[in-house]
Amino acid sequence: MKYHTTLTQETWSKTPIVFQLANIGSEIERTISWKQRGNTEYSRKAFFRALELIDLSSSGPLTYPQQKEFTRMRELLVDWLMGTNKWHSTDGMWQKYFYAFTYASRNIKK
Repeated sequence: MKYHTTLTQETWSKTPIVFQLANIGSEIERTISWKQRGNTEYSRKAFFRALELIDLSSSGPLTYPQQKEFTRMRELLVDWLMGTNKWHSTDGMWQKYFYAFTYASRNIKK
């Protein structure tokens, strides 16, 4: 299912990577917020929107280290929320990870 109906690969790949990660972080923040409120349906929808953005980023023009980061991030996120959480990820860990990108994106002029 496509959640971001107006977003294309072309426009997303033109977005600076720090903004891409900040937007993914916003969806993860929503995932956590809805999960903590006990709304599994909304939490899963936010999570799938985050995965859609990760997949758009991964299929764009990335350097090898960037591609590796997105691939690993996706793997760990899926394990955290949908898998067995064998890597022991926490809500707080993901919030800290994405906070840096949100903070950096606010200090960059478009």
